[in-house]
Amino acid sequence: MEKERGAEGFFGGRPLEDLAFAIVGLGLIGGSYAKALRNLRVRRVLGADISHGIARACRNANLIDDIIEPGGPSLSEADVVLFCLYPSAVEAYIREHGSEFRPGMLVTDATGVKGKLPETIQSLLPAGCEFLSGHPMAGRQGSGLGMSDAAIFQGASYILVPTERNTAVARAWMEQFARALGCARTVAVTAAEHDRIIAYTSDLPHITAVSLVNSSSYSENTKYFIAGGFRDATRVADINPELWSDLFLANGENVLAEIEKLQKQLDRWHRAVADKDRGALQDILREAGPRRRQLY
Repeated sequence: MEKERGAEGFFGGRPLEDLAFAIVGLGLIGGSYAKALRNLRVRRVLGADISHGIARACRNANLIDDIIEPGGPSLSEADVVLFCLYPSAVEAYIREHGSEFRPGMLVTDATGVKGKLPETIQSLLPAGCEFLSGHPMAGRQGSGLGMSDAAIFQGASYILVPTERNTAVARAWMEQFARALGCARTVAVTAAEHDRIIAYTSDLPHITAVSLVNSSSYSENTKYFIAGGFRDATRVADINPELWSDLFLANGENVLAEIEKLQKQLDRWHRAVADKDRGALQDILREAGPRRRQLY
């Protein structure tokens, strides 16, 4: 583990209002961070996006102060860097812009799959620049900057994925930051545990939502027969195809395992209905009720 900083904290006890942040990736999550940071009145917010038009839109809307670009402000001017990119893009960005990272900087991410990312990114950063991977359980239907909202963090869980190289003060700062955003709790897990659980709680629900909408049962009259159940079950069907195909493939082994588990549950339903087995159907339903109540 790297040498611990003093008891005063990662940034020497400086409050959020005295810190500069950089957000790389200004879509749904990056834009939501920007709006939340504006609410927190941090000293400065820098932004970068593959689309210069989106970055300009953020600056014009006063969501960021400046755009990170050649000849302009540099990533090195930030105290905290938030990566809101596809998992494969985070490593590529750091390799390209490695000279802009400096000692005393805290780097984190919001990627939906971790794998070897925490160790890989830390190995690319200079000594004294710490990477602590994170994942706010915050999102909403749709994608892009236009769907961003600071409120998505309210009451959410903020997952931290520390490694043995992370300092206690970095973890403490991230926990404080999550609370400032409005998150209800932080939970620390390994990268493997994160990816296994997220395949069940995020990847699989998106797969089932898309599958319901893509069913051959879909027709022009479907919309007239929709009430709360179908609406809730398909809420996340309208998602970013580029991002989510990347996430599914990056977490492929865990995703396949969850699809197989779901298929076993569907097989239980199929047998019970085919056999007209009322008792088996009631057992399935009774099993689900208490589990659902424990979640909320």
